[in-house]
Amino acid sequence: MEKLAIEGGVPLHGEVAVSGAKNAALPILCAALLTAEPLRIGNVPHLRDVSTMLSLLGQMGVAVSMDDKLGIELCAARIHTPEAPYEMVKTMRASVLVLGPLVARCGEARVSLPGGCAIGLRPVDQHIKGLQAMGATITVEQGYMVARAKRLKGARICTDVVTVTGTENLMMAGTLADGVTVIENAAREPEVTDLAHCLTAMGAKISGAGTDVITIEGVAKLHGATTSVIPDRIETGTFVVAAAMTGGDVRVTGARPGHLDAVLAKLRDAGATVETGEDWIHVRRSGPLKAVNLRTAPYPAFPTDMQAQFLAMNCVAQGTGVIHEDIFENRFMHVQELQRLGADIEVDGNTAVVKGVAALDGATVMATDLRASASLVIAGLVARGTTIVDRIYHLDRGYEAIEEKLSRLGARIKRVS
Repeated sequence: MEKLAIEGGVPLHGEVAVSGAKNAALPILCAALLTAEPLRIGNVPHLRDVSTMLSLLGQMGVAVSMDDKLGIELCAARIHTPEAPYEMVKTMRASVLVLGPLVARCGEARVSLPGGCAIGLRPVDQHIKGLQAMGATITVEQGYMVARAKRLKGARICTDVVTVTGTENLMMAGTLADGVTVIENAAREPEVTDLAHCLTAMGAKISGAGTDVITIEGVAKLHGATTSVIPDRIETGTFVVAAAMTGGDVRVTGARPGHLDAVLAKLRDAGATVETGEDWIHVRRSGPLKAVNLRTAPYPAFPTDMQAQFLAMNCVAQGTGVIHEDIFENRFMHVQELQRLGADIEVDGNTAVVKGVAALDGATVMATDLRASASLVIAGLVARGTTIVDRIYHLDRGYEAIEEKLSRLGARIKRVS
């Protein structure tokens, strides 16, 4: 099993380019199921989750090809198996995103209940309720969601909670439904807006993406299109936190600063100097780090996917920081691993109180989920001695060649068996 070995204590310096967003690429890949014509997608990150999704689509009958610029072309002219089996999706929750497109295009779908990171329940009941409101018959049989509908019908859907994948699933389903679908309490994340841009390029009629009310006017069919995935705001956020933690000077290129307003504000509160341009972020720090308080919430508030990285930063900051996790009920599993490095953290329910220490010390730690992996890596960058991060297959699900990018910034990090 592969691990990362990190020799800490080196400030990061230089320039790094951010990859395409995993959480935008996955639903866009699924959008290919909605048309018989080719969908060409650029800036797709090379990640384990993307490979899993491409394999899943290929198993359904989607033709997959890659051009010399690493763009991906999908053609779902013939879907012979509208099914997502457990073996294919047990490691990736985003598999549920094929449910809406399959029912909308094929009139049927059999999709395994998803797996993925062990950070909370993240139920799919909102997906099911929404599709039922659109006229689908859905049963759960032996761990599979089995859905059928001659043709989905437009409906007014108000989700009980804000759900990103739920919004994406229902938006894709609504593109081919008969009539108008309105999603209230919709997720406003940039990844939702990116999917809406892709669907619109395919001929869908969508308004309100980026707000909490999205309206979709169904059409008879969609056509092929060319689109490009937005930059990954969480990878961007991870690099800028690493720059601040190590007392470095890093420019992140190919970024969308406007997608990270809440994160950059907290980074400034922590004592970092942050400058931004149209597609770049420059972070440097020379003075001491200051602990920050934060509370996670749906976009545009502070993202839950950046909570672990800021918790790690608080570990070596002056003062005490209080972090409230209000999205997932089990997302402090990285705490006990950070404690192995010498961090002073107390957890009470969904709140973590972090008291800064003078230094962390290297140790062997184990990744428990994707973003926890990132927090352990950046903690290792500032820890004294050697830190070994085990079970990095979690990291490979969401970060493209992170050790290579960090190495180019001066980090002493390598992948070992």
